[in-house]
Amino acid sequence: MRRYVLRRLAQAVAVLWAAYTVSFLVLDLLPGDPVSAMAGGGLDQAPLDPAVLARMRHEYGFDQPVWLQYLEYLGRAARGDFGHSVATGRPVTTVIAEALPPTLALTAAALLLAVVFGAGLASYATYTPRRWLRQALLSLPGLGVSLPTFWVGLILVQLLSFRLRLLPAFGNDGLRGLVLPALTLAVPTSALIAQVLAKSLLTALDEPYVETARAKGAGPARIHLRHALRNAALPALTVVGLVVGNLLAGSVVVESVFSRNGLGRATVNAVTVQDIPLVQGVVVFGAAAFVLVNLAVDLIYPLLDPRIVAAGRRSPA
Repeated sequence: MRRYVLRRLAQAVAVLWAAYTVSFLVLDLLPGDPVSAMAGGGLDQAPLDPAVLARMRHEYGFDQPVWLQYLEYLGRAARGDFGHSVATGRPVTTVIAEALPPTLALTAAALLLAVVFGAGLASYATYTPRRWLRQALLSLPGLGVSLPTFWVGLILVQLLSFRLRLLPAFGNDGLRGLVLPALTLAVPTSALIAQVLAKSLLTALDEPYVETARAKGAGPARIHLRHALRNAALPALTVVGLVVGNLLAGSVVVESVFSRNGLGRATVNAVTVQDIPLVQGVVVFGAAAFVLVNLAVDLIYPLLDPRIVAAGRRSPA
């Protein structure tokens, strides 16, 4: 088990390094620099004096070679220091910490709804004895996966806010203001979870151990929930780990559609003015969240299937 955990930790560190490196290279390829963007009035500021621009470039290290900037920023990032926002002059960690709570609440609510809807749909679709209902329910995930997030958001706003007037359309209005954005993120994600879990359940229900359980007198509900669902949960659990990153990325679109303050809107503003330190901080945070969730999923795997650890012991690597 220890070797399994250490291998996963090493992979997590490699993912974080790759995320930081790729974001640095992509941002470096953008034309101009953050200081020039500010001088052009990116934040409704007056153009700055050339001497001030030169001082700011030197202060942020933009006058150094690219490889030296990379090494310096990487060393700081390894210590948890992402520098200061070029646009506001505040520490990047402070900006992220202030913008994070609404985004975390949105992501957590969307993930909870997606797991409940997806698992419920897959379980009922594979449990019902009515063939026509099963086929109808199993066709829904394919439709849900194909729906763009922004389109789902616009439809929900039109239906639940403008027509029925049940929920607010915009802003951070407490729990009521969280419902529509969370549903917008949850619909495509729940469809993906349902698609994977339903396929795994159908496969598990054809396994010999299910026939053995039936022969011993186990009822359909017991077979479905205790035997088939536990073995079918591994692929769906993998999907849950992967969609966390998609939910964080989707929050950028959703927070823009619903005019919510959060990490998504802060990211859009940072990209607009080429605030490189803030963008890199957000990218690394998103990668860290993705890595931590998948690491937790990897550690849960052996609890559901001890054969994973046993296979790792037999492998040469």
